[in-house]
Amino acid sequence: MNVEIGDQAVSGSKTSSKLKNWLLMGAVAVLSVGTINAVSPAVAYAQDAPTEGRQFGAKAGAVVNEALQFMNSNQYSPAVSKLNEALGISNLNAYERSTIYQMQGAAYYELNQYSQAISSFENAINAGGLLPNESDALRVNIAQLLIANGSYAQGAQMLENWINRGGQAKNTHVEMLTQAWVQSENYSKALPWAEKWFQAASPKERKHYDLLNFLYNNLKMPGRQADIVKAMIGQWPDDKQLWDSWASLLANGGREAEAFEVNKMLYLGGALNSEQDLMKVVQYYSFYDMPFQAAEILEKEMNAGRIAQSAEKLVQLSDLFRQAREYKRAIPILTRAAQQSGRAKLYADLGEALYNEGDCVKAEDAFKSAINKGYDAGKSWMLIATCRYEDAQKEDRAVCAETTKEQRANSVKNQKRNRAVEAFNNVPSSSREGRNAKKWISFIRAEAKAVEDRCVFEASVAEELCIIKIRQAYDAQVFTGEFELEDECQEYKAKFDSLYRQKVGQDE
Repeated sequence: MNVEIGDQAVSGSKTSSKLKNWLLMGAVAVLSVGTINAVSPAVAYAQDAPTEGRQFGAKAGAVVNEALQFMNSNQYSPAVSKLNEALGISNLNAYERSTIYQMQGAAYYELNQYSQAISSFENAINAGGLLPNESDALRVNIAQLLIANGSYAQGAQMLENWINRGGQAKNTHVEMLTQAWVQSENYSKALPWAEKWFQAASPKERKHYDLLNFLYNNLKMPGRQADIVKAMIGQWPDDKQLWDSWASLLANGGREAEAFEVNKMLYLGGALNSEQDLMKVVQYYSFYDMPFQAAEILEKEMNAGRIAQSAEKLVQLSDLFRQAREYKRAIPILTRAAQQSGRAKLYADLGEALYNEGDCVKAEDAFKSAINKGYDAGKSWMLIATCRYEDAQKEDRAVCAETTKEQRANSVKNQKRNRAVEAFNNVPSSSREGRNAKKWISFIRAEAKAVEDRCVFEASVAEELCIIKIRQAYDAQVFTGEFELEDECQEYKAKFDSLYRQKVGQDE
C-alpha cells in the first residue's frame, strides 16, 4: 500500500526505514547507554546499590562485561553469544535477567534482527527486574520496533495502550501512531491522531494537509474533506487540482450550488481548458435552468475548437437553444447535426424546431425525412397536421355579409384547414396518436360548419330585418305617397312582393 504524503509516495518498506532512523536510533541508543552503565564494574560490584537486588553478581557481571566490550567495538554477534552464555548462568536474579535481555535486544537491533530484539525486550519486562517506569519505556521501544518491523497495528495498539495508561505522548509518538494506523489501513484509528498531528504542526506543511485529505476521502467524509481542501487552496491557490477536488467534494456532499459557483469562478478566471472541464460548466448552467447561458458557452467553446463539433455536441447545443426557446438559433445547428449523422430523431427534432418557428413547409419536409428513416409516423403526421391547422388559423376569417358560400368554401383559410384534415387522416389508426387525430378531424369539421351556420344565421337575421323595413316602407307610402327603402334591403323587395304583395292584391 502507498500513502501520499506531501509530494511523494511513501511505501511500506520506506516507512519502516524512516521509522527506524527517526524513532529507534535515539530510543535504542539511550537504552544501550543505560544498559552499559548498568553492567559497568562500578555498578556491578557497588556496595551501596540504590535498590536492593538491582546489582550483578561477580560471575554474571564478568560475562556481561565481556559482552559489553564486544558491543563497544560494534561486534554485536559475539556480544549476543556472550549474553546467551550469561543467561545460562544459574541463580540469576530478576534484575540481572532483565538487564541481560535488554542488552541482548539492543544487540539484535543493531543486527537489524527486529523480531529477536522484540522478543528480548519482552523477556526483559517479563523477567520482573525493571521498575514500572523502565518497563513502560521499554514497551514504547517494543511498539516502535513492531512498527518498524511492519507489525503496524500491533505496534500502534501497544503505543496507544501506553498513552492511555498515562504515558506522555510526544509529537513524535503522535506522528508515529498516525503513520502506523495509516500503514495498517485502519483509517478510523489513524484519524484522531492525524488531526492531533495536524493541529500541533507549526508551520503546517503540505504533507499535513495531504494526510487529512487522504483520510477524509477514504472515510467517506466529503464535508470535512471539502473544508480541508478549501484550506489547502488558501495555501496553494494556483493548484488547479485542488480547485477541481473542492468542486467535486462539494457536489458529492450535496452542496451542488457551491460546486457550481466554484466551477463558474474557475471558468470565468480562465482556469478551465479541457473539454471535460468545459462541459462540466455547461452541464451546471443547464442543471440550474440556465439553458441559454449553457448554450452560449457551448457554442463559444465549439467555435474556439476547445470542444469538438461532433454530432452529439451539436445536438446538445440545439437542445439547449430549444430549451431556451431560441428556435431560430437551434435550426441551423440541428440541420447540420441531422445531415452529419443522418439520424431519424434529429430530423424529427429539426421538424419540431421549424414547427415552433411556424415554418410549416420546411417542418413538413423534415418530418417526412424522419418518417422515411423510420421515425414514428403517427407523431410526425400529428405535428405536420397541427402546423397546417395553426397556419390556417392565421388567415383572416371570412366576412359572411361580403362572401358567398362558394367563396367561403374556396377561401385560403378553408383550403389550409382541409389540408390539415388530410394530414390528420395520414396518422395511422394503429398509432398512439390515431385517436387524437380523429378528434382533431371532428373538431375542424365542426368548426367549419359552425362558421357556415353563423353566416346562414347572419343572413337570416339580415333578411328578417329588411322584411320588417320593407313592410314599414309600404305602410308609410299610404301617408307620404312615396316608397322609401334603404339600399341594403333592396335585394329582398322582390321576394317580399312575391310573398306578401300578391296576397294583398288578391284580398282587395
